[in-house]
Amino acid sequence: MAWIEEVTPDRATGALKRELDKAIERAGRVWNIIQVMSVNPLVLKTSMDFYASIMFGRSPLSRFQRELLATVVSAELNCRY
Repeated sequence: MAWIEEVTPDRATGALKRELDKAIERAGRVWNIIQVMSVNPLVLKTSMDFYASIMFGRSPLSRFQRELLATVVSAELNCRY
C-alpha cells in the first residue's frame, strides 16, 4: 500500500493553510483528494484553480450540465469523489 506524508490543517502554514482553509469553507472539511496534495501547496492551488475554472468559469455548458458530466464520469470510473 502506498503511503504519502500529509500536512494536516492544524500544522499548515502560509499558502497551504490558505488553501486548506478554503477547502474547509467550501466543504466543511478537507477531503482526502485535497489532503493528499498538502505536501505540494502549488499543485494544490493549481488543481483547485483548474477545477474552479472548469466548474464555474465561462462555458457553453450550464452548471447543471457540468455537474452531471462530473457525476457520470465519476460513476463510470468507480470514483467516490
